[in-house]
Amino acid sequence: MRFFIEISYKGSSFFGWQIQKKNMSIQETIETCLSFLLKIKIKIIGAGRTDTGVHAIQMFAHFDLTTHFDLTTNHFKSKLNSFLPLNIKIINIFYVKKNIHARFNAISRVYEYRISLSKDPFLFKTSWQWLSKNQIELKILKKGANILKKYKDFSSFCKEKYKKNLCEISTAKWILKKNILYFRIEANRFLRNMVRSLVGTLIELGRKQITIKDFIKIIEAKNRNLAGITAPAKGLFLIKINYPLNIFLKKN
Repeated sequence: MRFFIEISYKGSSFFGWQIQKKNMSIQETIETCLSFLLKIKIKIIGAGRTDTGVHAIQMFAHFDLTTHFDLTTNHFKSKLNSFLPLNIKIINIFYVKKNIHARFNAISRVYEYRISLSKDPFLFKTSWQWLSKNQIELKILKKGANILKKYKDFSSFCKEKYKKNLCEISTAKWILKKNILYFRIEANRFLRNMVRSLVGTLIELGRKQITIKDFIKIIEAKNRNLAGITAPAKGLFLIKINYPLNIFLKKN
């Protein structure tokens, strides 16, 4: 059987999602607990690879197990959560159709970046604390976000070179709530460091360090060297991953 696990985690204490040789990752932590409980080596495949310090409100991963034991029960989920550290939570476990892939069958992903506009000791690990005297113009930020939906090639905001740097952005917006700026973006796929690079460049736009025309030129140049700084990882959250509803199976 193939299982999907829905996961939430705070990434501050981990060196990203993917297993590494010398550093602790979210993937390794979950695999270790699953393998211990099921008495068999478990390998999970995530829907993506969040970087060091990045958080997830909703992440998915899949794994295979040849057993009739029902892992979707609340009892097993509670037991698994009791073995996991407090900064990782298993929200749910589902049966899915065979050959369904957590990464490749995703329709879209939603990320959110958070910027605290004041010093807050309770948010310093989960937001970019903006303590500069230079004000950020929300109106200009929104104009920049709207422009993104007109383009598909985001090579200027990609850490690595890919054969295809095309992404279809369906949502890109800024929201201000209680002195926190939220940048919400949804697309069919994202490039490495794309969201953080976009945020850093948009902030330069909001501070009037560059103009709207400059911002458009940066996008169209397809050159990472022209874009702005990369925003800190700690402010980035993977919010949601959307899948076709027909991939899930009802348990017998």
